[in-house]
Order: sequence, then C-alpha cells, then structure tokens
Amino acid sequence: MKQKLYIYRSKNKNSMDIQAEIKWIENALSESKDPTFVEAVKSMIKSMKKVKETLSSEQMHEDTLMAEAEADIKAGRVCSIKEAHKIADSWEL
Repeated sequence: MKQKLYIYRSKNKNSMDIQAEIKWIENALSESKDPTFVEAVKSMIKSMKKVKETLSSEQMHEDTLMAEAEADIKAGRVCSIKEAHKIADSWEL
C-alpha cells in the first residue's frame, strides 16, 4: 500500500504564523548538529527553486505564444474553424 503525505494549510494562517514557522525552522537548523538533516533541507530548498525557475520559464514561453497570437489576430492572420478544416483536409499525409 502506498502512503501519501498530505499537508493541510489552515485557512486562518496569517503572516505572523508564517513568521513564527520560519523562526522555528531557523532555530531547528541552527541547533542541528546532523549534517544529513542540514543537507536534506538544503536539497529541498534547491529543488523548490528549480521548480520556481521552471514554472517561470514556462510562463514566459506561454506569454510569448500569447503575444504572437494576439499579433496574428490584429494583423488578420486568422481563419475560421471551417477554413482550418479545409486547409487540413488538403494536406497530403
């Protein structure tokens, strides 16, 4: 049986609670003498940053595609679905 970890976030959490959590984590890290624990936290932070960078580059790509599409629409380089079907039917596969 696979186990899953679910993290539930209370709707009542405010920024003061987050600051308290951060302080607690900082204290735990500074008091830790276990290099494996510190390395695991470091790895988790690096992984989180990579995910953010990936999402950021994907968003930039989507924004670029959207801008190109808007430019095509403004320039009149569009066709109806019916016209698109005719064009696709003319392709030799």
